[in-house]
Amino acid sequence: MSRPSSAGPGASKPCGKQPPPHAPAPAAAAPAPAAATIAASGAGSSAVPAAAAVLSGPGGPVSPQHHELTSLFECPVCFDYVLPPILQCQAGHLVCKQCRQKLSLCPTCRGSLTPSIRNLAMEKVASAVLFPCKYATTGCSLTLHHTEKPEHEDICEYRPYSCPCPGASCKWQGSLEAVMSHLMHAHKSITTLQGEDIVFLATDINLPGAVDWVMMQSCFGHHFMLVLEKQEKYEGHQQFFAIVLLIGTRKQAENFAYRLELNGNRRRLTWEATPRSIHDGVNAAIVNSDCLVFDTAIAHLFADNGNLGINVTISTCCP
Repeated sequence: MSRPSSAGPGASKPCGKQPPPHAPAPAAAAPAPAAATIAASGAGSSAVPAAAAVLSGPGGPVSPQHHELTSLFECPVCFDYVLPPILQCQAGHLVCKQCRQKLSLCPTCRGSLTPSIRNLAMEKVASAVLFPCKYATTGCSLTLHHTEKPEHEDICEYRPYSCPCPGASCKWQGSLEAVMSHLMHAHKSITTLQGEDIVFLATDINLPGAVDWVMMQSCFGHHFMLVLEKQEKYEGHQQFFAIVLLIGTRKQAENFAYRLELNGNRRRLTWEATPRSIHDGVNAAIVNSDCLVFDTAIAHLFADNGNLGINVTISTCCP
């Protein structure tokens, strides 16, 4: 997917997957509500202590004995935990499944990793131990059963934030506090408008293929990312998906609501929802159609010379 490219304040030019036409002239300052024109962009031994205390539930205090026990499961390559099914080398050393697939020799003793030997004793111990989240160093205090650990880590609030721009071209990751700085320096073409009521004007909506339009809205002391994507979710049927993301956590997002409205030619199409955190991204919303969805025929009812205006309103929710 492609990135927007600014041609000046309040205006952008198409780029990315499609050959860019001539950049439009910078738009004049817009009256309230504000408006912007957004162009398309396409270790060691496996010996087990004789006795070990098992935590009674997730999130409990971790004793030194428990830490010593979980350290026996540390992979000597990536230092993550070796979780069931647990395989060992002929000398009994452990290595996690992900690292084992890349190795031919044991990283501890340099012995052969074949044939595969299950360590059933360590698997039983692993089932009785609660492991810390891999993001414990960034603030997560949860300890979990090994079967719950992968699912939790996929959605952990303390995992690094990825670049919220649509598409997979930007691989940046960092803290929430660093997101806006990244956007300002690496994606300078994204227009930002102030105020809770703005007009998001996407240009050249008739461009073929997968295209996206992005802009920022700043209000109530927070930044919101507005995304409009055109893609072929079903073969031969192109659709538009519009959504608002908060540059913030899921809990912060619950304090806001947004409203998207297409209005013109005596017609109106409206969508209201809670913004998603950028931790969740837009893909899940599109897959579940949990956003404003309309096809190209509907878009043409509201478009003017291939440009589509979407009224965007952000509001706060009563506590």
